[in-house]
Amino acid sequence: MKRENIVAKDQTSEKLLKEIENKNDIKSERIKRLLAMPDLSRKINSPLKFIIDAILALPIFKDFDILEFPEIVSVRDNFDLLNAPAEHPSRKETDTYYVDVNHVLRTQTTVMWPFYLQRPEAIEQLKKEGEIGLLSYGKVFRKDEIDRSHFPVFHQIDGLYICKKEKKIIGIPELQEVLTAITKAIYGDIEYKFLEDSFPFTNPSTQIEIKSKDVWLEVVGAGVVHTQVLKNLNIDPEIYNGWAFGFGLERLAMIKNGINDIRVFWSNDERIAGQFKDINSQYKEVSKFPMTYRDISFIINKDTSLNNYYEIVRDCAGDLVEEVKMTDKYENNQKFGPDKISYTFRITYRSPERTLTNEEVNLIQEKIIEKTKQEINAAVR
Repeated sequence: MKRENIVAKDQTSEKLLKEIENKNDIKSERIKRLLAMPDLSRKINSPLKFIIDAILALPIFKDFDILEFPEIVSVRDNFDLLNAPAEHPSRKETDTYYVDVNHVLRTQTTVMWPFYLQRPEAIEQLKKEGEIGLLSYGKVFRKDEIDRSHFPVFHQIDGLYICKKEKKIIGIPELQEVLTAITKAIYGDIEYKFLEDSFPFTNPSTQIEIKSKDVWLEVVGAGVVHTQVLKNLNIDPEIYNGWAFGFGLERLAMIKNGINDIRVFWSNDERIAGQFKDINSQYKEVSKFPMTYRDISFIINKDTSLNNYYEIVRDCAGDLVEEVKMTDKYENNQKFGPDKISYTFRITYRSPERTLTNEEVNLIQEKIIEKTKQEINAAVR
Protein backbone atom coordinates (compact mmCIF):
# COMPACT_ATOMS: atom_id res chain seq x y z
CA MET A 1 0.00 0.00 0.00
CA LYS A 2 1.03 3.60 -0.57
CA ARG A 3 -0.71 6.58 1.03
CA GLU A 4 -3.11 8.50 -1.16
CA ASN A 5 -4.98 11.69 -0.24
CA ILE A 6 -8.54 11.34 -1.48
CA VAL A 7 -11.27 13.98 -1.64
CA ALA A 8 -14.66 12.35 -2.11
CA LYS A 9 -17.43 14.41 -3.63
CA ASP A 10 -21.17 13.87 -3.67
CA GLN A 11 -23.47 15.67 -6.08
CA THR A 12 -26.50 15.39 -3.80
CA SER A 13 -24.58 16.94 -0.90
CA GLU A 14 -23.41 19.81 -3.10
CA LYS A 15 -26.97 20.38 -4.33
CA LEU A 16 -28.35 20.44 -0.79
CA LEU A 17 -25.62 22.85 0.29
CA LYS A 18 -26.58 25.29 -2.48
CA GLU A 19 -30.23 25.02 -1.52
CA ILE A 20 -29.47 25.78 2.12
CA GLU A 21 -27.47 28.86 1.15
CA ASN A 22 -30.62 30.34 -0.40
CA LYS A 23 -32.82 29.70 2.65
CA ASN A 24 -33.21 31.86 5.76
CA ASP A 25 -35.48 29.81 8.02
CA ILE A 26 -34.27 29.00 11.55
CA LYS A 27 -33.16 25.46 10.72
CA SER A 28 -31.21 26.51 7.61
CA GLU A 29 -29.55 29.43 9.37
CA ARG A 30 -28.46 27.09 12.13
CA ILE A 31 -26.99 24.58 9.67
CA LYS A 32 -25.23 27.30 7.67
CA ARG A 33 -23.62 28.63 10.83
CA LEU A 34 -22.37 25.17 11.84
CA LEU A 35 -20.99 24.35 8.39
CA ALA A 36 -19.20 27.71 8.24
CA MET A 37 -17.18 26.99 11.37
CA PRO A 38 -13.53 26.12 10.64
CA ASP A 39 -12.12 22.60 10.75
CA LEU A 40 -9.79 22.90 13.74
CA SER A 41 -8.16 19.53 13.03
CA ARG A 42 -6.54 21.26 10.03
CA LYS A 43 -5.84 24.63 11.66
CA ILE A 44 -2.19 25.51 12.25
CA ASN A 45 -1.25 25.48 15.95
CA SER A 46 -4.57 24.03 17.05
CA PRO A 47 -4.23 21.45 19.85
CA LEU A 48 -6.46 19.21 17.75
CA LYS A 49 -4.12 19.34 14.76
CA PHE A 50 -1.14 18.48 16.99
CA ILE A 51 -2.95 15.26 17.94
CA ILE A 52 -3.78 14.50 14.30
CA ASP A 53 -0.16 15.07 13.26
CA ALA A 54 1.08 12.71 15.98
CA ILE A 55 -1.29 9.97 14.81
CA LEU A 56 -0.51 10.40 11.11
CA ALA A 57 3.20 10.11 11.88
CA LEU A 58 2.85 6.66 13.46
CA PRO A 59 4.59 3.92 11.43
CA ILE A 60 1.51 1.70 11.69
CA PHE A 61 -0.42 4.25 9.56
CA LYS A 62 2.31 5.31 7.11
CA ASP A 63 0.60 3.71 4.09
CA PHE A 64 -3.00 4.44 5.08
CA ASP A 65 -5.03 6.58 2.68
CA ILE A 66 -6.47 9.84 4.03
CA LEU A 67 -10.04 10.62 3.01
CA GLU A 68 -11.95 13.90 3.08
CA PHE A 69 -15.67 13.59 2.44
CA PRO A 70 -18.73 15.92 2.59
CA GLU A 71 -20.17 17.15 5.87
CA ILE A 72 -23.69 16.56 4.53
CA VAL A 73 -24.22 12.81 4.20
CA SER A 74 -27.11 10.44 3.64
CA VAL A 75 -28.99 8.70 6.45
CA ARG A 76 -28.10 5.47 4.65
CA ASP A 77 -24.36 6.13 4.92
CA ASN A 78 -24.43 7.69 8.40
CA PHE A 79 -26.70 5.12 10.06
CA ASP A 80 -28.06 2.27 7.95
CA LEU A 81 -24.86 0.86 6.45
CA LEU A 82 -23.05 1.19 9.78
CA ASN A 83 -25.55 -1.06 11.53
CA ALA A 84 -27.13 1.64 13.73
CA PRO A 85 -30.39 0.26 15.21
CA ALA A 86 -33.60 1.81 13.89
CA GLU A 87 -34.53 2.96 17.39
CA HIS A 88 -31.11 4.42 18.25
CA PRO A 89 -31.43 7.90 19.87
CA SER A 90 -28.85 9.38 17.48
CA ARG A 91 -31.32 8.94 14.61
CA LYS A 92 -33.81 11.35 16.22
CA GLU A 93 -34.05 14.94 15.06
CA THR A 94 -33.61 16.00 18.67
CA ASP A 95 -30.04 14.63 18.55
CA THR A 96 -28.99 15.04 14.92
CA TYR A 97 -29.14 17.93 12.44
CA TYR A 98 -31.34 16.81 9.55
CA VAL A 99 -30.91 18.70 6.28
CA ASP A 100 -33.89 16.86 4.83
CA VAL A 101 -35.57 13.55 5.60
CA ASN A 102 -32.76 11.56 3.94
CA HIS A 103 -29.67 13.66 4.76
CA VAL A 104 -27.93 14.84 7.92
CA LEU A 105 -24.87 16.70 9.05
CA ARG A 106 -22.49 13.81 9.67
CA THR A 107 -22.53 12.67 13.29
CA GLN A 108 -19.30 10.67 13.07
CA THR A 109 -16.25 10.34 10.84
CA THR A 110 -17.00 6.61 10.73
CA VAL A 111 -19.10 7.54 7.67
CA MET A 112 -15.78 7.35 5.84
CA TRP A 113 -16.35 3.58 5.57
CA PRO A 114 -19.14 3.67 2.98
CA PHE A 115 -17.60 6.66 1.16
CA TYR A 116 -14.33 4.78 0.76
CA LEU A 117 -15.51 1.20 0.33
CA GLN A 118 -18.10 2.07 -2.31
CA ARG A 119 -15.27 3.32 -4.54
CA PRO A 120 -14.35 0.72 -7.21
CA GLU A 121 -10.67 1.62 -6.78
CA ALA A 122 -10.71 0.63 -3.10
CA ILE A 123 -12.31 -2.73 -3.79
CA GLU A 124 -9.88 -3.38 -6.63
CA GLN A 125 -6.95 -2.62 -4.33
CA LEU A 126 -8.39 -4.89 -1.62
CA LYS A 127 -8.69 -7.77 -4.09
CA LYS A 128 -5.29 -7.18 -5.66
CA GLU A 129 -3.16 -6.39 -2.60
CA GLY A 130 -5.23 -8.20 0.01
CA GLU A 131 -5.46 -5.21 2.33
CA ILE A 132 -6.50 -1.54 2.57
CA GLY A 133 -6.00 1.10 5.26
CA LEU A 134 -7.85 4.37 5.74
CA LEU A 135 -7.87 7.43 8.03
CA SER A 136 -10.33 10.31 8.07
CA TYR A 137 -10.73 13.25 10.41
CA GLY A 138 -12.65 16.50 10.70
CA LYS A 139 -15.80 18.16 12.01
CA VAL A 140 -18.88 16.26 13.14
CA PHE A 141 -22.18 17.60 14.45
CA ARG A 142 -24.57 16.64 17.25
CA LYS A 143 -27.20 18.47 19.26
CA ASP A 144 -26.26 18.40 22.92
CA GLU A 145 -26.46 20.05 26.31
CA ILE A 146 -24.50 23.21 27.11
CA ASP A 147 -21.57 23.05 29.49
CA ARG A 148 -17.77 23.26 29.42
CA SER A 149 -17.44 19.84 27.75
CA HIS A 150 -20.06 19.99 24.98
CA PHE A 151 -20.34 21.93 21.73
CA PRO A 152 -22.53 21.17 18.69
CA VAL A 153 -19.48 21.05 16.43
CA PHE A 154 -16.56 18.88 17.46
CA HIS A 155 -13.88 16.78 15.78
CA GLN A 156 -13.15 13.09 15.37
CA ILE A 157 -10.68 10.79 13.71
CA ASP A 158 -11.43 7.27 12.47
CA GLY A 159 -9.15 4.52 11.22
CA LEU A 160 -9.99 1.37 9.27
CA TYR A 161 -7.94 -1.63 8.18
CA ILE A 162 -9.35 -4.55 6.18
CA CYS A 163 -7.41 -7.56 4.94
CA LYS A 164 -7.92 -11.07 3.66
CA LYS A 165 -8.21 -13.64 6.42
CA GLU A 166 -5.53 -15.70 4.72
CA LYS A 167 -3.21 -12.75 5.40
CA LYS A 168 -4.19 -12.14 9.05
CA ILE A 169 -7.01 -12.98 11.45
CA ILE A 170 -7.95 -9.82 13.33
CA GLY A 171 -8.74 -10.04 17.04
CA ILE A 172 -8.35 -8.27 20.39
CA PRO A 173 -4.48 -8.32 20.30
CA GLU A 174 -4.50 -6.28 17.06
CA LEU A 175 -6.97 -3.80 18.57
CA GLN A 176 -4.84 -3.36 21.66
CA GLU A 177 -1.72 -2.84 19.56
CA VAL A 178 -3.40 0.00 17.65
CA LEU A 179 -4.85 1.65 20.76
CA THR A 180 -1.55 1.46 22.61
CA ALA A 181 0.32 3.09 19.71
CA ILE A 182 -2.17 5.97 19.51
CA THR A 183 -2.25 6.52 23.27
CA LYS A 184 1.53 6.60 23.61
CA ALA A 185 1.84 8.97 20.63
CA ILE A 186 -0.40 11.46 22.42
CA TYR A 187 0.32 10.96 26.11
CA GLY A 188 3.76 9.36 26.15
CA ASP A 189 4.61 7.00 29.00
CA ILE A 190 1.31 6.85 30.90
CA GLU A 191 -0.54 4.18 32.86
CA TYR A 192 -3.34 2.57 30.85
CA LYS A 193 -5.69 -0.40 30.84
CA PHE A 194 -8.17 -2.09 28.49
CA LEU A 195 -11.89 -2.60 29.02
CA GLU A 196 -14.65 -4.13 26.94
CA ASP A 197 -16.79 -1.77 24.87
CA SER A 198 -19.65 -1.92 22.39
CA PHE A 199 -20.28 -0.22 19.04
CA PRO A 200 -22.88 -0.95 16.34
CA PHE A 201 -20.22 -1.36 13.65
CA THR A 202 -17.63 -3.48 15.50
CA ASN A 203 -17.74 -6.75 17.43
CA PRO A 204 -15.91 -7.53 19.64
CA SER A 205 -14.88 -4.05 20.80
CA THR A 206 -12.53 -2.61 23.38
CA GLN A 207 -11.46 0.72 24.80
CA ILE A 208 -8.30 2.03 26.39
CA GLU A 209 -8.36 4.12 29.54
CA ILE A 210 -5.55 6.27 30.89
CA LYS A 211 -4.86 7.32 34.45
CA SER A 212 -4.81 11.11 34.74
CA LYS A 213 -4.61 12.80 38.15
CA ASP A 214 -5.61 9.54 39.83
CA VAL A 215 -8.74 9.25 37.69
CA TRP A 216 -9.27 6.64 34.94
CA LEU A 217 -10.51 8.25 31.72
CA GLU A 218 -11.67 6.58 28.51
CA VAL A 219 -9.79 7.97 25.52
CA VAL A 220 -9.89 5.67 22.49
CA GLY A 221 -12.18 2.83 21.36
CA ALA A 222 -11.67 0.14 18.72
CA GLY A 223 -13.16 -3.08 17.50
CA VAL A 224 -13.20 -5.86 14.92
CA VAL A 225 -15.25 -4.72 11.93
CA HIS A 226 -18.76 -6.14 12.27
CA THR A 227 -19.54 -8.88 9.75
CA GLN A 228 -22.93 -7.28 9.02
CA VAL A 229 -21.28 -4.00 8.08
CA LEU A 230 -18.93 -5.83 5.72
CA LYS A 231 -21.98 -7.46 4.12
CA ASN A 232 -23.73 -4.07 3.90
CA LEU A 233 -20.71 -2.79 1.96
CA ASN A 234 -20.59 -5.84 -0.32
CA ILE A 235 -17.45 -7.29 1.24
CA ASP A 236 -17.51 -11.01 1.98
CA PRO A 237 -16.83 -11.58 5.73
CA GLU A 238 -15.87 -15.17 4.95
CA ILE A 239 -12.87 -13.83 3.04
CA TYR A 240 -12.10 -10.50 4.74
CA ASN A 241 -11.84 -9.13 8.28
CA GLY A 242 -10.52 -5.93 9.82
CA TRP A 243 -10.19 -3.54 12.72
CA ALA A 244 -11.37 0.02 13.23
CA PHE A 245 -10.97 2.82 15.77
CA GLY A 246 -12.62 6.17 16.32
CA PHE A 247 -12.66 8.91 18.92
CA GLY A 248 -13.30 12.59 19.58
CA LEU A 249 -10.30 14.91 19.60
CA GLU A 250 -11.47 17.61 22.01
CA ARG A 251 -11.69 15.25 24.98
CA LEU A 252 -8.13 14.02 24.43
CA ALA A 253 -6.74 17.54 24.00
CA MET A 254 -8.52 18.82 27.11
CA ILE A 255 -6.79 16.09 29.14
CA LYS A 256 -3.44 16.53 27.39
CA ASN A 257 -3.26 20.33 27.36
CA GLY A 258 -5.08 21.16 30.61
CA ILE A 259 -7.99 22.88 28.85
CA ASN A 260 -11.03 23.25 31.10
CA ASP A 261 -13.50 24.78 28.65
CA ILE A 262 -14.24 23.45 25.14
CA ARG A 263 -14.80 27.01 23.87
CA VAL A 264 -11.06 27.62 24.20
CA PHE A 265 -10.44 25.63 21.01
CA TRP A 266 -12.48 28.13 18.99
CA SER A 267 -10.89 31.29 20.35
CA ASN A 268 -9.01 33.60 17.97
CA ASP A 269 -7.78 35.74 20.86
CA GLU A 270 -4.00 35.60 20.51
CA ARG A 271 -3.61 35.52 24.31
CA ILE A 272 -5.36 32.14 24.16
CA ALA A 273 -4.57 30.71 20.71
CA GLY A 274 -0.94 31.84 20.97
CA GLN A 275 -0.32 29.53 23.91
CA PHE A 276 -0.36 26.39 21.75
CA LYS A 277 3.04 25.75 20.17
CA ASP A 278 3.18 21.93 20.20
CA ILE A 279 1.35 18.87 21.47
CA ASN A 280 2.71 19.35 25.01
CA SER A 281 1.63 22.99 25.47
CA GLN A 282 -0.28 23.59 28.71
CA TYR A 283 -3.15 26.07 28.72
CA LYS A 284 -3.30 28.84 31.29
CA GLU A 285 -6.42 30.95 31.63
CA VAL A 286 -5.86 34.50 30.43
CA SER A 287 -7.67 35.56 33.56
CA LYS A 288 -10.77 34.34 35.32
CA PHE A 289 -13.35 36.65 33.84
CA PRO A 290 -16.40 37.06 36.07
CA MET A 291 -19.55 35.04 35.47
CA THR A 292 -23.09 36.26 35.65
CA TYR A 293 -26.25 34.23 35.48
CA ARG A 294 -29.90 34.55 34.61
CA ASP A 295 -32.70 32.17 35.56
CA ILE A 296 -35.60 31.27 33.31
CA SER A 297 -38.70 29.19 34.11
CA PHE A 298 -41.18 27.94 31.53
CA ILE A 299 -43.89 25.36 30.93
CA ILE A 300 -43.75 23.15 27.83
CA ASN A 301 -45.16 19.90 26.50
CA LYS A 302 -43.59 16.86 28.16
CA ASP A 303 -42.54 15.42 24.80
CA THR A 304 -40.44 18.48 23.89
CA SER A 305 -36.75 17.62 23.77
CA LEU A 306 -34.56 19.87 25.90
CA ASN A 307 -31.96 19.77 23.13
CA ASN A 308 -34.37 22.04 21.23
CA TYR A 309 -34.10 24.53 24.07
CA TYR A 310 -30.30 24.33 24.14
CA GLU A 311 -30.28 25.10 20.41
CA ILE A 312 -32.25 28.29 21.10
CA VAL A 313 -29.71 29.37 23.72
CA ARG A 314 -26.83 28.72 21.30
CA ASP A 315 -28.61 30.65 18.55
CA CYS A 316 -28.98 33.71 20.77
CA ALA A 317 -25.83 33.61 22.89
CA GLY A 318 -23.26 31.89 20.66
CA ASP A 319 -20.26 30.93 22.78
CA LEU A 320 -20.94 33.41 25.59
CA VAL A 321 -22.83 30.83 27.64
CA GLU A 322 -20.67 28.58 29.79
CA GLU A 323 -23.44 26.32 31.08
CA VAL A 324 -27.18 25.78 31.05
CA LYS A 325 -28.18 23.85 34.17
CA MET A 326 -31.61 22.58 35.13
CA THR A 327 -32.34 23.68 38.70
CA ASP A 328 -35.96 22.59 38.96
CA LYS A 329 -38.45 20.26 37.26
CA TYR A 330 -42.07 20.34 38.36
CA GLU A 331 -45.27 18.63 37.32
CA ASN A 332 -48.76 19.62 38.47
CA ASN A 333 -51.72 18.16 36.59
CA GLN A 334 -54.21 20.56 38.17
CA LYS A 335 -52.09 23.62 37.52
CA PHE A 336 -50.45 22.84 34.14
CA GLY A 337 -52.38 19.86 32.76
CA PRO A 338 -51.27 16.21 32.38
CA ASP A 339 -49.19 16.82 29.25
CA LYS A 340 -47.21 19.80 30.55
CA ILE A 341 -44.08 20.18 32.68
CA SER A 342 -42.33 23.16 34.25
CA TYR A 343 -38.56 23.65 34.09
CA THR A 344 -36.25 26.20 35.64
CA PHE A 345 -32.79 26.69 34.13
CA ARG A 346 -29.84 28.74 35.29
CA ILE A 347 -27.94 30.16 32.32
CA THR A 348 -24.34 30.98 33.23
CA TYR A 349 -22.75 33.64 31.05
CA ARG A 350 -18.97 33.93 30.89
CA SER A 351 -16.55 34.69 28.07
CA PRO A 352 -13.07 33.17 28.20
CA GLU A 353 -11.80 36.38 26.57
CA ARG A 354 -13.45 39.39 28.25
CA THR A 355 -15.84 40.69 30.88
CA LEU A 356 -19.46 40.74 29.76
CA THR A 357 -21.62 43.73 30.57
CA ASN A 358 -25.02 43.46 32.22
CA GLU A 359 -26.54 45.31 29.30
CA GLU A 360 -25.41 42.79 26.67
CA VAL A 361 -26.35 39.83 28.85
CA ASN A 362 -29.82 41.29 29.44
CA LEU A 363 -30.32 41.75 25.70
CA ILE A 364 -29.31 38.15 25.02
CA GLN A 365 -31.56 36.88 27.79
CA GLU A 366 -34.53 38.78 26.35
CA LYS A 367 -33.88 37.19 22.94
CA ILE A 368 -33.73 33.75 24.55
CA ILE A 369 -37.06 34.34 26.29
CA GLU A 370 -38.78 35.44 23.08
CA LYS A 371 -37.35 32.54 21.05
CA THR A 372 -38.34 30.10 23.80
CA LYS A 373 -41.92 31.29 23.51
CA GLN A 374 -41.93 31.18 19.71
CA GLU A 375 -40.03 28.01 18.88
CA ILE A 376 -41.08 25.50 21.54
CA ASN A 377 -44.43 27.11 22.46
CA ALA A 378 -43.32 27.71 26.03
CA ALA A 379 -45.23 29.68 28.61
CA VAL A 380 -42.48 31.65 30.36
CA ARG A 381 -43.21 32.15 34.05
